Order: sequence, then C-alpha cells, then structure tokens
Amino acid sequence: MANSYHQIYLQTVFAVKYRNAVLHKSWRPTLQGVIGNLINETGCKTIIVNGVEDHMHCFLGLRPAVSVSELMKTVKAKSSKYINDHSLTPERFEWQGGYGAFSYRQRDVDQIYNYVKNQEAHHQKQSFKDKYLELLKEFEIGYDEQYIFQELI
Repeated sequence: MANSYHQIYLQTVFAVKYRNAVLHKSWRPTLQGVIGNLINETGCKTIIVNGVEDHMHCFLGLRPAVSVSELMKTVKAKSSKYINDHSLTPERFEWQGGYGAFSYRQRDVDQIYNYVKNQEAHHQKQSFKDKYLELLKEFEIGYDEQYIFQELI
C-alpha cells in the first residue's frame, strides 16, 4: 500500500495529585489552551480539552508515530511546569502519576466531544472517581482499586 491511513480517537483523563481541587475556574481555560497546544505540538490533533477543579479530559486524534505514554508524559510535565512557572497554585503543583486512555470510533466523536465539553454539569451528578471506575469497567480494563488514586495519608 503506497500510503498509510489512520483515524485514532482517544480520550485521556488525568488527575491533580491527591485529587486536590486546585485548578481554579479563573485560569482553567488558559491551562486547557496550553494543554491543547502541547498536544498539537506533538503532531496529534486536539479536539477538546476540558476539566474541573481536580482533573482534566483531553479528546484528541492520535498520530500513530506518537505513543500515548510519551504524549501524556509531555502534556503532564509541560503543563505542570506552566502552572508552577506562573505561580497559579499556592503550593508546588503536580499531576497524579498515571492516566486513563480510552479509544473511540468516528461515530462516537460528537458524543465524547459533548461529554468532555460539559464536565462541570456532569460532575454535579457523578463524582470523578465513580465515573473513572465506570469507564474502566465499560472498557473492560482490569484494575486494583487501591492503586487507582493517590490519597493523602
């Protein structure tokens, strides 16, 4: 075959360390733009980035030459640096280790776009932890609940 063809849609989800509610509404849109640009800089295509006080969702078209782990490493490291360089949180900011990554078909794009777009309303009805566990079950991803979220001890 002379050319390569692909269409890979991913939703990634990652939380603030200890799920602290520190992503303030006043600067969250700027952070979402920064994250979207970081995704685009890898050659992937940002569809939408949105989140609430304690976590972010990215819906994107993945470029096959980019690994999900490298993409997330870059996005999380550089967005953390942005938050810290601009002193947006009173203490040093960190994302929790790990992330969720879920793949979708073309016919799912509008539904997932709207889900990510409406995060604030959605999380008034269902907690982040409950939704995340629901996604893991829906996608039949095995997990040990003790390792899902870092909790403050």
